[in-house]
Amino acid sequence: MTAAPTAPSQATAPPPFESPRLLVDIGGTQARFALETAPGHLAHPASLRCDEHADFHAVVRAYLDTVPAGLRVEHAAVATPNPVEGDQVRMTNYPWAFSIERTRQQLGLDTLMVVNDFTALAMALPRLDSSGVRQVGGGHARPRSSMGLLGSGSGLGVSALIPAGDGWVSLGSEGGHASFSPRDERELAVLRHAWTLYEHVSFERLLSGPGLVLTWRALAARAGRADDAPPTAVEITRRALQGGDALATETVEVFCNMLGTAAANLAVTLGASGGIYIGGAIVPRLGEAFDRSGFRARFESKGRFSRYVAAIPTFVITAPEATFIGASAILDSQLKALHATASVGILTQIRRASAGLSPAELRVAEYVLAQPRTVLNQPIAEIARAAGVSQPTVIRFCRSLGCEGLADFKLRLASGLTGTLPITHVQVTNDDSTAELGAKVLGNSASAILAMRDRLNRDMIERSIDLLAGARRVEFCALGSYAAVAVDAQYKFLRFGIAAGACTEARMQLLTVGVLGAGDVAVLISLGGRLPELLQVADRTRERGAAVIAITASGSPLARKADAVIAVDLFENATTQVPMIGRILKLLVIDILIVGVAMRRQGVSRLDAACGHDGPAGEGEAAPTLAHLTRQGG
Repeated sequence: MTAAPTAPSQATAPPPFESPRLLVDIGGTQARFALETAPGHLAHPASLRCDEHADFHAVVRAYLDTVPAGLRVEHAAVATPNPVEGDQVRMTNYPWAFSIERTRQQLGLDTLMVVNDFTALAMALPRLDSSGVRQVGGGHARPRSSMGLLGSGSGLGVSALIPAGDGWVSLGSEGGHASFSPRDERELAVLRHAWTLYEHVSFERLLSGPGLVLTWRALAARAGRADDAPPTAVEITRRALQGGDALATETVEVFCNMLGTAAANLAVTLGASGGIYIGGAIVPRLGEAFDRSGFRARFESKGRFSRYVAAIPTFVITAPEATFIGASAILDSQLKALHATASVGILTQIRRASAGLSPAELRVAEYVLAQPRTVLNQPIAEIARAAGVSQPTVIRFCRSLGCEGLADFKLRLASGLTGTLPITHVQVTNDDSTAELGAKVLGNSASAILAMRDRLNRDMIERSIDLLAGARRVEFCALGSYAAVAVDAQYKFLRFGIAAGACTEARMQLLTVGVLGAGDVAVLISLGGRLPELLQVADRTRERGAAVIAITASGSPLARKADAVIAVDLFENATTQVPMIGRILKLLVIDILIVGVAMRRQGVSRLDAACGHDGPAGEGEAAPTLAHLTRQGG
């Protein structure tokens, strides 16, 4: 294990960050805060009660109002005890819900990263030294090996850390809901009692605060004391530690034994030769009483695999700031990844450059800072109009930041804004296992879809649907790996009785659009929007009086030639890899367009389309409805 962030000597102190980083750990009753001023240096710690604040934004704002004047926080990491999927976060242990992006804007942050608190705790494990953990029993951790994590509190958290290249991958898990298995008569009595309450009894039902109370009830009934009022989980552990209460002592004893079973199951499931770590609120509070309990003996009692698990060490996490350490590590890794692509800090760069900008350029800067995602999908004319400046001023503003022009600026801005997303792109490597490969590909696709959803320009979608719904004929043109998208689009439009073609060869594309005319539409599909062949097709289409819809990168040469642009900004190097995510995004754009056209042509209401209800049939033989198309795999 590497050393945990501690206060190093002045001679070896790391340089401070350009701005302190906000670390937040949201619990069921308290929200804990700290500012990380340099790697491993936490300052201004505070805990605020959640019930004294209206929402998540309010509690963070209340803390920021207490930090010294002049400290500007640009990046923040939040650990929350619930799954984080997409932009909307709904807390399971407190009635708060919030949008990550909206909150980032309200707080004036460049980056707001939200992660599951157990994911953060898992990422802290390689950074904890002997002062942050206490070993229970024998065994030796193998370096760069998988590690398991269990944590009992209001529930039972389960996670793991898998070595990947030079770093680690945290495994999201709901392992606490694995079925409980008793090992002796007492645990069988506990299970039978739990069966009277729950159809399925998981480890979490018993290895948690509520589980301590349930176990106490079961053991009380077994001892003929079923009428006794149960104490709280905190009171049970207090009585057990003080002694004199045999039932409380037995309850904690059974709890520790069951935890040993759960830990051993996790160890053999993961092959966790790097160790099993115990966190959460309950076990650290037991102190040395946990070390003397039957936990380790039960952990090693694994039949034919007893020798295997006996070699695996078990640790109790004692570092009070472990979650902060892990959240900090995830945030730092994400910021470094963004910096490696020369995209991080574009908003920060704008703020720092403000003093040297002309008054007109400053208006552009203020508009970008206020509406960064809106700017991504706006053409230069709209940006200029919104900022109250000329179009050349917008270009001068971009070049003052070292960008070649608006397109280059948007690429850097788009990449920088991905720092606010909870799902990020992870590079696939030759060392990946099959499981890691699948998780990365799916995660990268999900990240790109969420990013595109947030950047969709509704006006451009409406404009594109208007053009397609009124078109006499639609020609879809694409080259190379994106040819399949054009063919897919042709099939879907033909299924709705719309005259459509797909042309995927450059010379044929010029000949095809050469016979288009007013009322026709050419849809040009391209990753970067710079292919000379497609630029020629766009020019030829416009010469014939037909309209051009481009599904391509915003600000690209192809986008500038189009009547409507649906921007798909993605960084995939088509010269070194087969486009995967870009193709998925463009297929999704086609789906958006065909649903919109179908709604216009068939009179399907927005509600019916959303619910999958069939719309009224047209004249003669009805074209397939939205629901029918979906059922047919369209």
